[in-house]
Amino acid sequence: MAIRAPDRPAAVRQRRHRMRRHLVHTLDVKASPYAYVAPFFLLFSAFGLFPLVYTAFVSLHEWTLLSDEHRFVGAGNYATLLSDEYFWNATVNTLSIGVLSTVPQLLLAIWLAHLLNRPLRARTFFRVTLLLPNVTSVVAVVVIFSQLFGRDYGLINWVLGLLGMEPIAWNEGVASSHVAISIMIMWRWTGYNALIFLAAMQAVPRELYEAATLDGASSLTQLRRITIPMIRPTIVFVVVTSTIGAMQVLAEPLLFGTYSVTGGPDRQYQTLSLFIYEHFTRLDFGYASAVSWMMFVFIVVAVGVNYLLTRRAKGSLT
Repeated sequence: MAIRAPDRPAAVRQRRHRMRRHLVHTLDVKASPYAYVAPFFLLFSAFGLFPLVYTAFVSLHEWTLLSDEHRFVGAGNYATLLSDEYFWNATVNTLSIGVLSTVPQLLLAIWLAHLLNRPLRARTFFRVTLLLPNVTSVVAVVVIFSQLFGRDYGLINWVLGLLGMEPIAWNEGVASSHVAISIMIMWRWTGYNALIFLAAMQAVPRELYEAATLDGASSLTQLRRITIPMIRPTIVFVVVTSTIGAMQVLAEPLLFGTYSVTGGPDRQYQTLSLFIYEHFTRLDFGYASAVSWMMFVFIVVAVGVNYLLTRRAKGSLT
């Protein structure tokens, strides 16, 4: 009896089906991750990368809405900027306020997170409370703190008077205004950072704390020897984000005391963001764009320095 040959069209269809399935599987494994992240990069290109490049283009021109002609000046705006004493004053003010607000804020956030990581009653209530300052309107925060730091009728000066001290004109001096603005920033962001640290502390194995407790280690020792080394990546992340935020402070100095784009009559608390806003209000977009790019460079340098210092400090924490 003759053996019937297999149906060649059916075999070809089966082989093509296997090839299509293999192709679909390959595309799913290789291409789908890029498809998932593509929306972010599309949005970033439209609302992040393009404005950054276009700002660099504008900074090379004498660009103002008062004229339809935008004359190319090259690095002229940057040369003027580097000799502008108001620009350097705003830079020093930004660094001063950034240090005064960021360093105590991070230390206090770690301490609060450590307290909330322990067994306490109503822990959920306290955790939610930490987030309330961050969701409060920044305008409302500045208005309230401006009243608290008022020279004649402010609560802070009233308390200082009870201690036998003279009232302080908080928004008139350089150091006093920097301290007041830093306290506003700390009040608003300390709880937010504390929750980030708390989330990282939740991942630390409880066995380490139990063993340390049996060895007689105090709570402070456990924080220094166990908690901080275990949450190093989170500390680096918070330091970087806090540095970026400190370099971009705008609302607090703008609304402190009275609305002023110059940061007070003597520019005693004008920040870089406020300096940029001042030139935008003057419709001098070319110069404002140059300041924006200089601030971008400062942020990159500051973040890089903080990152290196944090990495170097990691070895001493263990």
